[in-house]
Amino acid sequence: MSGTFLGMPAFPEAAREAVRDTTLRGNLRHATHTIRAKRAQAVAELSDWAALREAGRQIKDHTLRHLDRYLVQLEEAVTAAGGVVHWAADAEEANRIVGDLVRATGESEVVKVKSMATQEIGLNEALRARGIRAYETDLAELIVQLGRDRPSHILVPAIHRNRGEIRDIFASEMGDWGRPAPEGLTDSPAELAEAARLHLREKFLRAKVGVCGANFMVAETGTLVVVESEGNGRMCLTLPETLIAVVGIEKVVPTWRDLEVFLQTLPRSSTAERMNPYTSMWTGTVDDPDGDGPRSFHLVLLDNGRTDTLADRVGRQALRCIRCSACLNVCPVYERAGGHAYGSVYPGPIGAILSPQLRGTRSEIDASLPYASSLCGACYEVCPVAIDIPEVLVHLRERVVEGGPVTRAGNKVVLRPAKGHAAERAAMRAARWAFSHPGVLRAGQRMASRSRRFAPRTLPGPGRAWSASRDLPPLPAEPFRDWWRRTREESGGGPR
Repeated sequence: MSGTFLGMPAFPEAAREAVRDTTLRGNLRHATHTIRAKRAQAVAELSDWAALREAGRQIKDHTLRHLDRYLVQLEEAVTAAGGVVHWAADAEEANRIVGDLVRATGESEVVKVKSMATQEIGLNEALRARGIRAYETDLAELIVQLGRDRPSHILVPAIHRNRGEIRDIFASEMGDWGRPAPEGLTDSPAELAEAARLHLREKFLRAKVGVCGANFMVAETGTLVVVESEGNGRMCLTLPETLIAVVGIEKVVPTWRDLEVFLQTLPRSSTAERMNPYTSMWTGTVDDPDGDGPRSFHLVLLDNGRTDTLADRVGRQALRCIRCSACLNVCPVYERAGGHAYGSVYPGPIGAILSPQLRGTRSEIDASLPYASSLCGACYEVCPVAIDIPEVLVHLRERVVEGGPVTRAGNKVVLRPAKGHAAERAAMRAARWAFSHPGVLRAGQRMASRSRRFAPRTLPGPGRAWSASRDLPPLPAEPFRDWWRRTREESGGGPR
């Protein structure tokens, strides 16, 4: 995975700084509460939502088990329709392929559809290093690009910005990228949208090369699918002569019938719509010079850690993700810390399990991400493909603390335990020993209950970091075992 966001501090440090930003917290609170309320209403309209969710889970699991077969089928279908398929093992290879393809057209500009995969590999930066300028056309991505910012949400990358901040960005930066913002621009949503439309229209009409991702790829026909709400994607997919799609290998689905399930669950889980305003599908190339669609189409299939993730029996369920962002909108940690604290283009609960698997857990930020959760389970409840995010978080925490065998670049390696967790390992081993010796556990419980008035309010040493933000639970007057025996004897049931 690209190192674009590496070098950031660990999540606790970044989050501590973020929660002090009252403007950021206000923006996030308003946006996430609004989105999740609308989503709940949209989902409640379907009496078979639970069945659709289970169907999505089964389709994704089946596809991942047979990913090799479906990817070959996809390549054959895309090629038969006039497209060219490229395989990229990592971000460096994907960026080189895209750069070479753009250079081969003789162009130095591209228009882009919102794409998590291209953000993941740092494509814009790689193209800029080769003298190619990439223009983001999604409204939120445009705001992030003009503001020299980073995305903080999967669905709404500029969720951390309010209308006043967006107006200031448009007024000061649009002129450096193309058509300037209108004089006297206010923070009215209609005026901001119109300013973006006028700015982008000249890009669409001039561009010869488009770059996109895809929400889904249908193996049986080689069809790619992009769902969006603004129409910018449709413009990028139909106007340029050359279209280059960079898509993660996990985005394939076997058949059109499988696609139907996700076209019901994705819009409701993401934008709370029954159907996205723009659902664009294309297969290969268009020969008619007056027709809509690319004359030349290239599909770059991106691995970049996905095969390694697939080798993890517990962690592989993260590859089911359809990027709806529902988990972010219900997460109490994300709502307070925002997306930048995660140090990845994948923020929130899904980012906390996906980034450490794609990038590994050797860096400080990636080793801290599995702990960026209260394990409340709200993310699992709203996930339209039933990813058990809390289960994967606990699994990754064990990997960080204990180390052990993992797959990296297709090779089996043994990770060393991460630094700073020696006390945690010692405590867990002591707990395991105590729980396996009932007599010791019983004696410890009784001693703790009898000395409970001396119990500290905070933990000493390394435990201070835990108790600094939590209240230690009060110790009971007697252990449960003693209470059970006493109450059974008093009721005449006798000891058990």
